[in-house]
Amino acid sequence: MSAAPASGRRSPARPLASPHRHVRTAELMGTVASAHVLTVGSPADGAAERISAAQDAALDELRRLDALFSPFRSDSEISRLRDGGLCLEDADPLVREVFDACIRLAAASGGRFDAARQGWFDPTGYVKGWAVERAAAHLTPLLAEEGVVAAGLSAGGDMQLHTAPGADWTWDVGIVDARRPGALRARMPLRDGAVATSGPGERGAHIVDPRTGAPVADAATATVMAKRLSDADAWATIAVVAGFDDLSWLRQAPDTSGMIQAPDGRIRRWTHGVEVGPSADALLTVGG
Repeated sequence: MSAAPASGRRSPARPLASPHRHVRTAELMGTVASAHVLTVGSPADGAAERISAAQDAALDELRRLDALFSPFRSDSEISRLRDGGLCLEDADPLVREVFDACIRLAAASGGRFDAARQGWFDPTGYVKGWAVERAAAHLTPLLAEEGVVAAGLSAGGDMQLHTAPGADWTWDVGIVDARRPGALRARMPLRDGAVATSGPGERGAHIVDPRTGAPVADAATATVMAKRLSDADAWATIAVVAGFDDLSWLRQAPDTSGMIQAPDGRIRRWTHGVEVGPSADALLTVGG
């Protein structure tokens, strides 16, 4: 289950011509990744080429990280660690960076997140968001270009989004209703930051509670907004493992906002680590 593709909104006080969206897509990390750059007005000389090059660089970075971390490729460093052909001390520094981040998350989440899987290191619950966040950095220099108002990178609906300073633009991220695919349950306005959704969705009960080793039964669907996609993605998974009735983990993730949907349609929502009142079934706005 993922957030719906981001559109945008503009302030009526300063109307802006409808931006042109430059999109480059590729099948990566078991999903479709897309690099978006939004422009208005006449592009500067060479701007189209620089936009295209930045998009290519972002997608190439995802390819490189997928080759490094995919547990489905026998030549990846994650697979070589699993098979005993590589020691962590000799691994790429990025592998050690992700390993350390997963250790911190396991402690902060009270064991609701754990990259140890059947005795080996499997960071798939963390690395996609981290990789998209890292790859999106190739797009951010474009925000200094005249006419560029926003840029973002998405993979499987998890998004790292940016808006140019002073630009009259806000990303409008739609949150899909977990009970009615294709229908929206919420909108999340966002200028700079990340959104990730975790839950059964189309893949069924694929999220495992590391404390029991069993798939999460009657899993909720959680959408988390944070400054960084590595955080949003990890805490969305933690929220699903914790379950609809347990938001105690918010104390460890105070800089997140979002919502969680129970299988029966109930929702709980929070902003900046504090739960806010219950909401009716009507479309709502989360975060700010």
